[in-house]
Amino acid sequence: MWEPGEVVQDTRTGRVGRVMGHVGPRHQLRPLNGGREWEADPEEMVPARQSDALTDRVAEANRLSREYKPRAW
Repeated sequence: MWEPGEVVQDTRTGRVGRVMGHVGPRHQLRPLNGGREWEADPEEMVPARQSDALTDRVAEANRLSREYKPRAW
């Protein structure tokens, strides 16, 4: 059983997320930088490697930088 707060990779989707809890046999995962939760089978979850978690954070930083609009003076 995975505990809330653990960072895992959903091997079915390849996504990395933080365990938020579980309802019945399925666990709810949320992306590390927030967003919509998804459900995962605990048997398809493995501990996330540090590099996986870092890749996810870098992808989010890149997304935010593309959305950045400089302030007009």
